Amino acid sequence: MKIMNKKTLAAAGIAGTLIAMSACSTTPTTETTAKPTSVGKAQAVQSVDLNRYAGKWYEIARLPMFFQRNCASDVTATYTLQPTGKVEVNNQCMGKDGKLMQSIGEATKNGDSGSKLKVTFLPQGLRWLPVGKADYWVLALDPNYNHALVGTPNQKYLWILSSTPTMDEDTYQTMVATAKSQGYDVSKLQKTVQNSR
Repeated sequence: MKIMNKKTLAAAGIAGTLIAMSACSTTPTTETTAKPTSVGKAQAVQSVDLNRYAGKWYEIARLPMFFQRNCASDVTATYTLQPTGKVEVNNQCMGKDGKLMQSIGEATKNGDSGSKLKVTFLPQGLRWLPVGKADYWVLALDPNYNHALVGTPNQKYLWILSSTPTMDEDTYQTMVATAKSQGYDVSKLQKTVQNSR
């Protein structure tokens, strides 16, 4: 298993890497690829039950992110609720070299709703620092916790997630429309290849 080194993880945390489950691109991108459309502002859902949200999520699509440029397919994020109330974030993808890539992070609630989290991929010994924590907002979530739309409030990063490797087109388009209404540049969305169908 190929594990991202600590320097990469620290940079990813500082730059706003998500739980995510972030999708990975086969084409190098820059952090300024996606720009807010000024249609609206990001709005987190009213509340999220982190016990129900925990588990494995498959990335269906994302806005380009530099730190996932070496991922080729099979992007997943597994969230495990800890006794402390924090959430372990286990992001995985298949690299362009055919090897599994993995990064382990940690999410903490930002407020009481559970829909706004702070995520860090800094090494364990540095997570006490007041830097390197990215905002992770759940922007849409179906009642059965099967599909989720997640983004950063600055509208630069966005992920469409599913509890299964596929998502029907109607649901996908609903997620895209929600993201667009909240100011995300959905013209830059890239669909993720999931081979475990």
